Amino acid sequence: MLKIRLKRTGRKKRPFYKIVLTENLSKRDGKAIMELGFYDPLKNFVYFDKVNLTKYINFGAYPTNTVRHLISK
Repeated sequence: MLKIRLKRTGRKKRPFYKIVLTENLSKRDGKAIMELGFYDPLKNFVYFDKVNLTKYINFGAYPTNTVRHLISK
């Protein structure tokens, strides 16, 4: 099963997250199938590719609750 979730990057106390498509059993910061966007919580800035995001949701990928909330903004 595919999941759309956040992958943490950045340095200590300066988080930066990538919105990625992964297998549900992979690690949080493991290998991603595709990067769909990013989220900067310090600047409260979200960017994602709407075309690819809706395509993979229609194929059956499940976004996590956090990603679902970020998309709905």
